[in-house]
Amino acid sequence: MRSTLNLKFVILYIIFGFLSIFAVSALSSPLITKSLEKEMAGTMCQSATLMSTDYLPDYFSERISTADVYTQLKGISSYLESTVWFVAKDGTMIASARAEGVKSVPDVISAFDPLETGSSQYITGTYHDYFKEKVITVITPVTQQFSIKGYLLIHKPYEQITEIKDIFSHRLLIMLLVVYLLSFIIFIGIQFFIYRPLRKITDAATQYASGNLDVVIPVNSQDEMGYLSASLNYMSAQLKDMEEYQKTFVANVSHDFRSPLTSIKGYVQAMADGTIPVELQDKYLKIILSETERLTDLTQDLLTLNEFDTKHLLLNKTKFDIHELIRNTAASFEGTCTAKKISIALVFTSRTLTVYADARKIQQVLYNLLDNAIKFSDPDSTITIETTERGEKVFVSVKDNGIGIPRKSLNKIWERFYKTDLSRGKDKKGTGLGLSIVKEIIQAHDENINVISTEGVGTEFVFSLSKK
Repeated sequence: MRSTLNLKFVILYIIFGFLSIFAVSALSSPLITKSLEKEMAGTMCQSATLMSTDYLPDYFSERISTADVYTQLKGISSYLESTVWFVAKDGTMIASARAEGVKSVPDVISAFDPLETGSSQYITGTYHDYFKEKVITVITPVTQQFSIKGYLLIHKPYEQITEIKDIFSHRLLIMLLVVYLLSFIIFIGIQFFIYRPLRKITDAATQYASGNLDVVIPVNSQDEMGYLSASLNYMSAQLKDMEEYQKTFVANVSHDFRSPLTSIKGYVQAMADGTIPVELQDKYLKIILSETERLTDLTQDLLTLNEFDTKHLLLNKTKFDIHELIRNTAASFEGTCTAKKISIALVFTSRTLTVYADARKIQQVLYNLLDNAIKFSDPDSTITIETTERGEKVFVSVKDNGIGIPRKSLNKIWERFYKTDLSRGKDKKGTGLGLSIVKEIIQAHDENINVISTEGVGTEFVFSLSKK
């Protein structure tokens, strides 16, 4: 493909050259000839009209002699490099001046017709075969007292037009050659600035298609090619990151599914072969049930995240009281908090506070944050949920006095399946997807969530919601 595209450029350049030469050769010659004919005929008519109007009428009034006329005709003949005939109405020659190369002058022009030029100023040819070579002829009447007495004919060799035409054509071809050579610079520019960058982009795209995402397109210009290469480089980087993420995601999912499945399989086999006595089976059945619930939670979390990944999540935004939602969510943890002797303190900025959001999704955010806070809080501690207003924004804070999050882990807690070393020892049932779901929901609302944590002191999550 690369060589084909380059060959097309070369072929088009050669065709352009041939077509240009053909066009100049075929079209310029008749156009230049016609233009030169009109220009030369105009000059001849101007001189002939001037002579016929101002001087020759005096011949018929006998004010000047034939010798005087001849002298004037000789001057015009020399000036125009042409043959000049002064004839009577019937074509009888009165006086003439011959240009060099004309051998004879007729006494009477045979079949003389002064109107043979028609609507044109001139005619071309050998003029009744009186000339061996082609000439351009103009005919003007000589009048006296509003009556035509004779005619002035000027014959100019057509060879002069041909010579001028050849000079013009030659110069035009030289100019065309110069333009063609200069266009070669444009051709080289296309090679360097369009074809070569395009070839690099095509090579990189082929590598991307084959799965090699490590290729970087070395095009750094600030034009459309540079923008396209930068976009493709960015795309390859994103795809590479996505590939790494998919590998990590699959590995984490496999790990989190394998552990409970291994436990379930082991206990079931032990009960089936009698390794676990009948009187202890209730204990291990509860363990199996717990592991099954863990798999259920993990599956549900994955489905929730997939809902966000499809990019088609539709939020059912309505106006609701965030305080009432917080109370209901906190009440759902009453049993867990009682067992761990943990209290939940609600600090509200007002009695009611209306926000505009998807109530079900925000309840899931509160549930996940409270669940985390309870899991990582010590017994006899307090979890505080606080709301504040700032302009058109409402900020909700969930604060615990638990084990905290290490500084190096703060930027990673939003990643799927990520668990800190402390949380791995503290919570065996977590899926590592709760905070990822929280982040996705808040971002879907075009809002923000932040975390402040000190290891051994506690953690505070703060997210914003819109009042409109």
